[in-house]
Amino acid sequence: MTAPAQWLSAFPLQQAQGAVTALIEGWTELAAVQRPHFNASTKEPGLTKRLKIFVENEVARRHGLLGMWSTEDIIGDVDPLTGALVEERRTDIVYGWNDASQGIQLVFEFKRLGRQKKHRTHYLEDSGLRRFVTGIYGRRQAVAAMVGVLLDPEDEVVPPIRKALEDSTLAGSLKVRPLATGENYCRPSSMFSAADFDTDHDRPATASAGMGPIRVSHIFLPFGYPTSTVKPKKPRGSA
Repeated sequence: MTAPAQWLSAFPLQQAQGAVTALIEGWTELAAVQRPHFNASTKEPGLTKRLKIFVENEVARRHGLLGMWSTEDIIGDVDPLTGALVEERRTDIVYGWNDASQGIQLVFEFKRLGRQKKHRTHYLEDSGLRRFVTGIYGRRQAVAAMVGVLLDPEDEVVPPIRKALEDSTLAGSLKVRPLATGENYCRPSSMFSAADFDTDHDRPATASAGMGPIRVSHIFLPFGYPTSTVKPKKPRGSA
């Protein structure tokens, strides 16, 4: 994969790697056991809100991360003529950091993932990865992360996602930029050691703002117990 000169010279990789490390560390601690309000049946917003708060309060300081964490941050556009919101979306988790010369807003988009085809579609297409391609998510950013929350064993979930990305029709619709070898993903990830693979995508000029393609790292997080045999009850009043 090649990257635009701006990405090579300006992207604060160390800060991004620290944020990914903190996020995964927080997940590993929270997901180690089945908790009443954080478990395999908890919906995505419930997982991401709790994870963001836990990482911000308990984990980030261990790694000396000075940036800001947010969840359900509203993004989109406003029509200057009518004042209407256009393409309004809420991001799952964002880590933002800057100094006098550079900065990032690293978006983590979460999807609960089982072995079913409908889960792969949810992850890869309009509700997931495609949002980075269209510029709804990751606008003016060079790097982003898709995070799959594993509801089934990794070897039953992740290889079919990689296989799906090899399909020329899907890869074309996702504007995938292939490697020099012709492959549609880079494995292992060139960005984050915890990621399984990376994909590069072209996107509209209005979304890239001179940054060119966006690189999306794909991270997959398991629960610390067999989710296929656990049927946790959803606590009353939990999101």
